[in-house]
Parts: sequence; C-alpha cells; structure tokens
Amino acid sequence: IGLASLRRHASGNAIQAACLALGLTSLLLLTFTRNDLVDAWRRSAPPDAPNRFLLGVQPDQVEQVKAFFEERRLPVPELDPMVRGRVVSLNGRPVSEADYSEDRARRLVEREFNLSYRDSPPPHNQISAGRWFSADSREISVEEGVARTLGWKLGDTLAFDVAGERFSATLTSLRALRWDSMKVNFFIIGPPSLLRDLPASYIAAFRIEPGAQSQAMNELASRFPNITLVDVAALVRQAQDVVDQLVHAVQFVFLFALGAGLVVLYSALLSTEDERRREAAVMRVHGASRAKVAASQRLEFLAMGTIAGVLSSAGAAAIGEILARRVFELDLDAGFGVWIAGPLAGLALLSLNAWLSSRQAVRASPALTLREAA
Repeated sequence: IGLASLRRHASGNAIQAACLALGLTSLLLLTFTRNDLVDAWRRSAPPDAPNRFLLGVQPDQVEQVKAFFEERRLPVPELDPMVRGRVVSLNGRPVSEADYSEDRARRLVEREFNLSYRDSPPPHNQISAGRWFSADSREISVEEGVARTLGWKLGDTLAFDVAGERFSATLTSLRALRWDSMKVNFFIIGPPSLLRDLPASYIAAFRIEPGAQSQAMNELASRFPNITLVDVAALVRQAQDVVDQLVHAVQFVFLFALGAGLVVLYSALLSTEDERRREAAVMRVHGASRAKVAASQRLEFLAMGTIAGVLSSAGAAAIGEILARRVFELDLDAGFGVWIAGPLAGLALLSLNAWLSSRQAVRASPALTLREAA
C-alpha cells in the first residue's frame, strides 16, 4: 500500500527526493569523498618518496653539499642543474601570450621555464614519442603535457633566452613524467653541451626520516644560508589544515541548505496533508487498522528517503571518480562508507516527516474527514 501511494504521488515525491539527494550529495562530497581523494593522493606517492627539496645550490657549493651528507652518513642526493629560460620563438616566429587562448598556455609562455641537462633520460621519465637527443647536439626533450598545451611538435625549432643569451634547439622527443613520484622533474631537458655554460643553480629531492636526520637539516640551513630547504611534509600538513578549515566552513553552509531543504519537504507534506488524510480515511472505512494506515504512510516516506540516499551516494561516488581521474589523475578506491551513509542519512532525515504524516492521518476521524471532503 505504501509503495502504491509512492507511485500515486510520484511527481511530488520525485521533486522532494531530488532536493534531498542534492543536499546529501554535497555533504557526502565534503566528507567521505574528500577523505577518499586525500587517501588516494597519499597512496599515489611511493612510501620512500622524497620529503625535502634543496633549491638555489650554487655550482661551487655542489661538492660541499655532497660532503655534508657524506660526513653525516646520510644518503647523498642527486643534484640536478637548473637553467631558467624563456621561450622567445617557435620555428622562427616570435612567441607571445596573445598566440594562445587557454589560460594555462598563456601562463606558461609568460614565465620562465626550468631547463636542465643530462646525458640520459631520468629514471622516472618515459619517452612517449621521438628519440632521445644525441650528445653534442642542439636538440631537446619536452614534457608531453606542456608540448600538447603549447602546440609544440616533434621537429619544431625553439629559441630560448637565458639571462640575455639566446640559443635554439630542435624538439626530438616527448616525455611522460610521474609527477606523483615527488622527484625532481623538468619540462625541458637538453644535452650538457647545449646548456652547461649558461647560468645555473642546482636542485635536489631526497628523503629524511624524523629524528636525528631532521636535526642535520637545521645544520645544513645554518651552514648554507643561501640554500632554500623545503619541507614537503610540512607544506602538505599546512595545506591539509587550510583545506580542512575551508571544508568545515562549507559544510556549515551546506547544513543550513539541507535544513532549508527539510523545511521545504515539510511544507510539501503540509500541502498534501488533506489528500493523505482522505486516503487514510478511505483505507480505514474499508477495514484497515490504524497501525496499517500509519505503516503504509511511513513506508512511503522511508522509501523516498532511501531513494534519495542512494541517489546522493551514487552522485558523490560519480563526482569523486571524475575528480580523481580527470582532474587529479588518481586511482580512487572509494570505500563502502559513502554507500552506507547516503541511505542512512536519507532514512534518518525523512523519519520525522514519516512520523508526522502518519500521526496526523490516523488521529483524524474517518467519518469527519470524508464528510469534509464531500
């Protein structure tokens, strides 16, 4: 009987369920799905991923920095040269931000690129197209995402300006990078013969365990005050704290929105109160007990709450999957929590409506109700 009543009020119930589902989806996204995304990001980084970066190491400090690590029996990090240069032309034609419509492409063209040089591809890079440059050549390898954004292709000739000195090189390969490795990555890499004589500093990524090794980093900062030491773990914690504060603020707003939605649901209940009382009166005239009438109306609302909860769980899971794969490029392993929380929340929120509806319906006199309807 309750399910039949659900079908009779299909249009109104559908609107109410949709409103409730939207509110619950927002809350589930900010709780369960957000936690799943954070966990997926943490899992994407290898357990031995670097958690410190050294920036601004000068050429005459490279050996001193290595000796510092050796003296303390710490793993010596690989120091990569970094040359900062701006792209000034593509195939002989000047490059400017006006050539691009996408915001990311315009930002890339406006700023300086971090270039590096080495003889072989980095271990965590994979050649996705073309061939690695040969020694003593005027050739470069470019990260495939940047090349795609800026429209660079194999065989293109790029000209760079480094501190007023210009040079050109041919793009001979594209590389796929693992940004989640937390290792040093460069958009553009060339042979040592092409970039070695240009102004450069050095950068390193390495892992330091808590305790005595962390104390050694304080000594490093004191000994080399010009070098910037970045604690990735601390930055992640700060970012997480900021995100948590924002999420709590947004959750508060959505709770108000959800409360407003419940008021709308209750208003819709009041608008159909007379119709439900008449239905209850007809059922009681035909022999249905008060308990059966109350149970049928409660079942209608509980079914609507379950439907809204399942829809909210499906919506939160789908949006989370899209965010993970399309935006963050992560493999999301969503748990069952979101699928349990949605229906339970829907049932809980509509239980009050179910109780109020059935209470009003069974307390009214069938004869009086039918007489008023006539």
